[in-house]
Amino acid sequence: MKEAMRRLWLIDASYIHANNIALFGANRRIDYLRLRQLIEQALGPLWRGYFLNGIQDEPNEGRDRFHNWLQTALPQGPNLIVQLYGLKSERVRHAWCADCGTRVELACPHGNGQHRLHNQRQMGVDVGLATLALIHQARYDSLVLSSGDGDLIDAITHITEAGKDLELAVFSTGVSTELQSRAARVLWLDDHVPALTGEAGGPGTDHRP
Repeated sequence: MKEAMRRLWLIDASYIHANNIALFGANRRIDYLRLRQLIEQALGPLWRGYFLNGIQDEPNEGRDRFHNWLQTALPQGPNLIVQLYGLKSERVRHAWCADCGTRVELACPHGNGQHRLHNQRQMGVDVGLATLALIHQARYDSLVLSSGDGDLIDAITHITEAGKDLELAVFSTGVSTELQSRAARVLWLDDHVPALTGEAGGPGTDHRP
């Protein structure tokens, strides 16, 4: 009997969150147990899953409960290993328009030009994703990636050239075309919104804590 394909699932939480906000707004969110069920139905059983997220240092009970639930074993939770990273604060003075290339100066409307603006970005998540893909390379047949980050392309090229499959479980926006071109299969999550939220007859019950 042919042995079942072993799949490693890696999730960039900020990628899922950004698309979640764009699709549903701040008051609804994707159910990660439903997301796991969808991936296993569409692609096949998952051997192991990791959820990587950048967070602020301040205590947050709701966030902690959510991360604890993510680690809960099936069928009550999605059985994901949670790895958390810090956020880096960077001073910002301007931005670039992606459509016309114009440099736009940034200013707080309340500061009369005196307020200092900072942006926070996650540290280490992309490195963490690449590291997990590489250190487990001998233990899986296919990498299921829920991230659109083109910075992962070197690690992805390495594992696909070594004979591993790449399967993407991603949204149609914010995903690198370089990743798409190396994927054996793409599961477009936009096409499965009811299954991810439990609305309009999506499978299962509401599993969110």
